[in-house]
Amino acid sequence: MKLLRVGPPGAERPALLDGDGTLRDLSSFTGDVDGGLLSDAAALDRIRAAAEAGVLPAYGGSGDPTGLRVGPPVGRIGKVVCIGLNYHGHAAETGQATPAEPVVFLKASDTVVGPDDTVLVPRGSVKTDWEVELAIVIGRTARYLETDEEALAHVAGYALAHDVSEREFQIERGGTWDKGKNCETFNPLGPWLVTADEVPDPQDLTLRLWVNGELKQEGHTSDQIFPVAEVVRYVSRFMTLHPGDVINTGTPAGVAMGQPDPKPYLRPGDVVELEIEGLGRQRQELKSA
Repeated sequence: MKLLRVGPPGAERPALLDGDGTLRDLSSFTGDVDGGLLSDAAALDRIRAAAEAGVLPAYGGSGDPTGLRVGPPVGRIGKVVCIGLNYHGHAAETGQATPAEPVVFLKASDTVVGPDDTVLVPRGSVKTDWEVELAIVIGRTARYLETDEEALAHVAGYALAHDVSEREFQIERGGTWDKGKNCETFNPLGPWLVTADEVPDPQDLTLRLWVNGELKQEGHTSDQIFPVAEVVRYVSRFMTLHPGDVINTGTPAGVAMGQPDPKPYLRPGDVVELEIEGLGRQRQELKSA
């Protein structure tokens, strides 16, 4: 299933996009697409059965998504966990050694915006960078998972994420990466949450990103140093993962930081587009904060 949330910021309503591209209203089944729904297997089964039976009402009467704002596909996210340097190609382009263990950092949940919302270049920024990423959405409380099979059983689904980063803030301003990762609007997510049953192999997905129409990143999740199952299992050793939590799994090669000088960092007026096959597409216009 493709689950999503549509409407103004803070007032999104739950919906489903069916195979014909018709938007279906889920308001009679759930108040939101959030951890409560994602952890309720019976509720998800009822939605799936209704979708297959063709009895879900068309959203807004027509089911036409044109002109509707799409919000983040998950509401009330508890935390966004991020994995850094998780592609062989990205580690190589930035001149860093392959990590022996996953590099873990956090983004505040209030960095999450919709897939086509404006991204703000922070005041004083000269090194705002792009990162297309596969996001994992957790569906069951995960603590001290032992096996890859257990880890995948705790995944509700997957989404497209843009881990926007300010490299000067991240690397040159002292301390941890947090200052370069938590600026306002720095985590567009969506358009959809695709349930795990429709992504049979998360290590077989192609990721792409364009800036002003020019292809900058084209990678494949098979290049991940730590695959999805290992990431979920590993993170569960250090923190409890709750339904609705999100894990960004790293970016492939092709970021601005890895390119020759003068590096083409993002500026107000730029347009970034990104996609993962089967998980949808995003488009953001950049403006000044």
